[in-house]
Amino acid sequence: MTDPEATDTDDTEEYERWVSEIKQMRADKDEFFTDHPQSPIQPEVRDDFEGLAYFDPKPAFRVPTRVRVYGNPDPIELEVTAGQPIRYLRRFIFEFELRDERQQLAGYQQEDEDTDTIFIPFRDKTTGQQTYHRGRYMETEPDEELTNGDTVTLDFNLAYNPFCAYSDTFACPLPPEENWLDVAVPAGERTPPEAIVE
Repeated sequence: MTDPEATDTDDTEEYERWVSEIKQMRADKDEFFTDHPQSPIQPEVRDDFEGLAYFDPKPAFRVPTRVRVYGNPDPIELEVTAGQPIRYLRRFIFEFELRDERQQLAGYQQEDEDTDTIFIPFRDKTTGQQTYHRGRYMETEPDEELTNGDTVTLDFNLAYNPFCAYSDTFACPLPPEENWLDVAVPAGERTPPEAIVE
């Protein structure tokens, strides 16, 4: 995916379509937070809600990764914001280059849970500065079963805050130290607006 200033019309149209899709997803999420009964925002502060804060979409943070798959995945207990740790299986490692540095993130699936969704909690150098101080989440759901050497695109522009960023009534898994990136990732959701945090 290229920059909008690219001269190739097809590349420009692809970029614009991608940005449009992200903006629509963000608008849908704002609507959910405003109106849905399961919104993490308390009803008494919804009148002050004017939308979540995001970084502008940037193709540089949509990165291809090389996958390592664990046939016999290691269990790991992820600490949570409140309550007992939750047991996950470390099923995947995603290796990639970001800002000219080699990085990797582990992908987890909850033990005894039948799901194709891969959970990727992470922290980076924006955590506690421009983004939620306990870290953010990404998810991916590949169309086919992953094998070693497969390529999966991770889009940090889709990184989002856990519900506990908005209310202490939620218990959210915390990114383990192995998923603390040593680079800044100014993409995706920013620190929640103070007016909507319980």
